[in-house]
Amino acid sequence: MSTPYPFAAIVGMDSLRLALLLNAVSPSVGGVLVRGEKGTAKTTTVRALATLLPEVGTHTDCRFACDPAAPDATCPDGPHEDGTRFVRPARMVELPVGASEDRLVGSLDIERALSDGVKAFEPGLLAAAHRGVLYVDEVNLLGDHLVDSLLDAAATGAAHIEREGVSVRHASRFLLVGTMNPEEGELRPQLLDRFGLTVEVAASRETDERVEVVRRRLAFDEDPAAFAAKWAAEEDALRERIAAARALLPSVRLGDGALRRIAAVCAGFEVDGMRADIVTARTATALAAWAGRTDVVTDDVRQAALLALPHRRRRNPFDAPGLDEDKLDEILRQFEEEDEENQGEDGDPQGPDDDGPGGPDGPGDGGPGDGVPPQETTQEATDAGSDTGSAADLPPQREQPAADSPSAQEGSAPGAAPEAAPVAAAEPFRTRKFDVPGLGEGAAGRRSRARTAHGRTTGARRPRGTLTRLHLAATLQAAAPHQRARGRAGRGLVVRRDDLREAVREGREGNLVLFVVDASGSMAARKRMSAVKGAVLSLLLDAYQRRDKIGMITFRGSGADVALPPTSSVDAGAARLEKLPTGGRTPLADGLLRAREVLRVERLRDPSRRPLLVVVTDGRATGGPEPLVRASRAAGLLAAEGTASVVVDCEAGPVRLGLAAELGQSLRAPVVTLDELRADTVTALVRTVRTTTATTRGAA
Repeated sequence: MSTPYPFAAIVGMDSLRLALLLNAVSPSVGGVLVRGEKGTAKTTTVRALATLLPEVGTHTDCRFACDPAAPDATCPDGPHEDGTRFVRPARMVELPVGASEDRLVGSLDIERALSDGVKAFEPGLLAAAHRGVLYVDEVNLLGDHLVDSLLDAAATGAAHIEREGVSVRHASRFLLVGTMNPEEGELRPQLLDRFGLTVEVAASRETDERVEVVRRRLAFDEDPAAFAAKWAAEEDALRERIAAARALLPSVRLGDGALRRIAAVCAGFEVDGMRADIVTARTATALAAWAGRTDVVTDDVRQAALLALPHRRRRNPFDAPGLDEDKLDEILRQFEEEDEENQGEDGDPQGPDDDGPGGPDGPGDGGPGDGVPPQETTQEATDAGSDTGSAADLPPQREQPAADSPSAQEGSAPGAAPEAAPVAAAEPFRTRKFDVPGLGEGAAGRRSRARTAHGRTTGARRPRGTLTRLHLAATLQAAAPHQRARGRAGRGLVVRRDDLREAVREGREGNLVLFVVDASGSMAARKRMSAVKGAVLSLLLDAYQRRDKIGMITFRGSGADVALPPTSSVDAGAARLEKLPTGGRTPLADGLLRAREVLRVERLRDPSRRPLLVVVTDGRATGGPEPLVRASRAAGLLAAEGTASVVVDCEAGPVRLGLAAELGQSLRAPVVTLDELRADTVTALVRTVRTTTATTRGAA
């Protein structure tokens, strides 16, 4: 087994280390979500924590790590004999992004259950992580059904598996830690709320700190055992402090004053629901125990709010998590003043005292690390294999000249790309829903019809591999005609493996929505870009809600640019859109041809994810010989390949040329105006995007 990097040797990232330590002290805090750029040692830090957790006692014959001190009457391997106990280190279990649901919750052998009458259960990762750490790298890329099962287990402390009336339950309590790179996509707000704490990490910009990171990492890579031995004393001190804080935790008093502060802070930041109040209270209690105190003070509440609230106050998917510290201090200051006024009347023990921020036992003694010696304050030891990014190759934005520059108008000199300053997007709105026709088999989502592991049952077929989704009626129907030949004598049905049928289910998939946006001078000159950006922003929001990947191509001046390569980070698309300049000619054909190339590459990377092309333009084309003919030919190539498309017509004014409608004919795609794009208009009935080619590659 490889030697893990010592937790005490990590440089920087005090908030992350504190959040992990608080969860080690009080697992009821609810875990940690770590957000940060690639190469910031998120994975290294989490792996290092597992070595600090207290050892656990269990039974040698138990696959579910039952606690001998608190027997689980529902354990599938129970009851256990007292003489089979042993002690082992706490485990850290990693959940791969591509894991199946059976791998996570465990699998029940349906074939043996039906044919042999044996209930054979193979435990999953939730069982392995019981009383340890469950680590999910790139949690934002995890399938929704896996995230739901994972967080349900984290909330209830138990895992359930149901297969056609056969049920298994076992305890599953663990420290949940997820890491993510926001550039690769966001978690849904309701899933963000299920993580107790969140921490933002970034590489230090201090030269001395970066030097120390590299020095320690090189020393560790050269001789891991010697490096770990050097930090053994600090690691032992942290283990002892965690154990002491755990023992002290039941004695910590959360008085009415602290509870009122917590409630006021949560109300002041307008967080939804009551989970924020509960998590903040548990975190403040853990902070007091970590500091060796039995009373929660104001600074505990402040530090707990900074860890528990930032991800709970997002108002839309494009808001970055964060907390206004000045506002937080103002809310707490109001209580300080009230305490001073009432000091002589009720003697509120939760007011400022010697154990406050400046006191000898306050959490502020050692900075955010709260009492951890400076030499242990930590690392970004670059774990290159653990944190990967997807937006490093994004093209830089062009510099922007003055907004009223005359060169920003349509008809500039060839080869130049004059532009107007970016304009703000109009208010987003709920858009119509567009589907890709046919039946796909892509990643689970909420846009187009697809065969999925979850959804309504539409039929049955012979199993392809291990049977996990039994179609009971079809199985019985297949076995019924053979009962006499098989010598059935009793009431039971004789079922053979050849009789088994699995359910075919239909749900929804996420697609690749590729936007091709006209950013030429014709859009700027007619003051339409604000409305166009508002429409694209609305479509981006719709793509976020339907679990799509998105990409963006803009065309203007002398060519087309990939403003955003296909990614799951819809908020990155919103950011690119906000900075999008306009001006120059209208190379429509170049935009369509670039889209065709991007889609070709994406088909090689992910053949099962079907694309939807959204062209946002007024249909004009300038630059080069016969620009409209070239655009029509480029559109014909996309149509011939079966690309499902929709054209958003941005043309405005009393005189309309109808060029976007002609483009729609070439693409074999529906055309909607900006007004018709709204879901709340009379004409905005939900329609499926239709192509007249063979109903796409994913059709059944």
